[in-house]
Amino acid sequence: MQIYSFSPFGYEGALVTVEVDLRRGIPATDIVGLADGAVKESRERMQAAIRNSGFEYPPERVLISLSPADLRKEGAGFDLPVALGVLAAKAIADGRNDFLTDPVLIMGELELSGNVRAVKGIHAAVSTAAACGVMRCIVPVQNADEAREISGVQVYGADSLENAFRALSDISFYESRSSLGTGEGAVPAGCTETDGIFFPEIAPGYEYAELKGQKQLVRALQIAAAGGHNLIALGAPGCGKTMAIQKFPAINPVLTTDEAQSVTRIWSLAGLIKPSEPLIRIPPFRIPHQTASIEGICGGGPTCRPGEISLAHNGVLFLDEAAEFRSSVLQMLRVPLENGTITLSRAGRSTTYPARFQLLMAVNPCPCGNFGSHSKICLCSLKSIEQYWKKFSAPLLDRIDLRVFVENKSEEEGEIEERPGFTTTEELRSGIARAVKAQRKRQGIRNARLSPQEILDFCPLDADARKVLDNATLRYGFSPRAISSCLKVARTIADLAGSKDISAEHMTEATDFHKLCCNLVPEL
Repeated sequence: MQIYSFSPFGYEGALVTVEVDLRRGIPATDIVGLADGAVKESRERMQAAIRNSGFEYPPERVLISLSPADLRKEGAGFDLPVALGVLAAKAIADGRNDFLTDPVLIMGELELSGNVRAVKGIHAAVSTAAACGVMRCIVPVQNADEAREISGVQVYGADSLENAFRALSDISFYESRSSLGTGEGAVPAGCTETDGIFFPEIAPGYEYAELKGQKQLVRALQIAAAGGHNLIALGAPGCGKTMAIQKFPAINPVLTTDEAQSVTRIWSLAGLIKPSEPLIRIPPFRIPHQTASIEGICGGGPTCRPGEISLAHNGVLFLDEAAEFRSSVLQMLRVPLENGTITLSRAGRSTTYPARFQLLMAVNPCPCGNFGSHSKICLCSLKSIEQYWKKFSAPLLDRIDLRVFVENKSEEEGEIEERPGFTTTEELRSGIARAVKAQRKRQGIRNARLSPQEILDFCPLDADARKVLDNATLRYGFSPRAISSCLKVARTIADLAGSKDISAEHMTEATDFHKLCCNLVPEL
């Protein structure tokens, strides 16, 4: 039997071998292997837990080795493997040989009473162990469902040190994911089905019929949800852009099992997994504050913890009042938006997190917010407006597929009376489901992620559609990236309409959504 534990670092982490040696000498317990304070303190916790669980602590000198020796070990998750290693070493020294021969991954924090407490990073630890051939694990009972989401791994959820020690010799204690009957076709908890595609249940406050008059913005959000496109909404304060975007989770399709595994691993490393949701199927929707630092957005710290863009992987990063973020934070988004990953380096080590997020931004048209208003006076100079938009930079805006100017309908004549909503969330979902099914069948990925070669293969244009794109390119000075963006958006619009071909009408709508912000100053 070989005992392993897990040391988190970045996205990958590493398995740690726990070895225990009993030798003659003055009774003492030594831990070697570059352990931090929390791991060294496990010596006191596990001694008390062993005695309070009815076991006898070895009277010999105990040496505990955590290898590889040059890898820093952190956290309280080593309590349980160290305690079980000591008990197993004493039992073997006493002549017991009925332990299982398979390697086992063990994680958990011990209370002085011998009870086992939950720890973070279980999903990442079990998936790493499974990749290395370790298919049996003992984890806290609170984390057991999280561990069972890894296919083929036999899991035992321990509530006490005594029961965990019994599991080292009894294979009947373990359960595998295959016995739980989970599958891709099952409807995830808290979700509903629309035309074969799963969506979250419509919670109060997420009904688009409540919006009044923002038809163009809602249409852009439908296209964004169907194809995974980035979006920026411009408008005066109070026009409803933030309210509409915050309803976006209701029309964003649920993640597939493969997509959910990487998201769950990241959230597990961050300690954000809920016991009621061991596998995250609802796409993340992250809203960082405007005071967020670069480290908070991209990740960092001694162990390279994930940042907001990684926590938003396969989901949405919403920057409300985006112009209030630091310019360096906004510019840092450019490479992850392009590559879908971010690499962090600390103390001679590096890690690469997935960061394929969908960027949604809400921003005022000028510093005071009144530029273009029919009833309010803008106090900003042209220079200050230009400086305001330079914070975003042309390369960043070029990566935004959909740009929408949101009119403040309360300022228009004849708009004093209440306007009825024009569509419901369920109606939006029907078109999105049609588009998502078409994309999964055609290329297996969202349209926003199409490579240049895939754009040539899946976005052919007839003469009329090509003419529309060429005219828009000449008039607005589209860059090659902007042209690719228009093609991908037009492909999504065609999918929403159930059309196999991209028509001139689809291309016209796509170019209309992209032309705003081409010159960094809103066209008002």
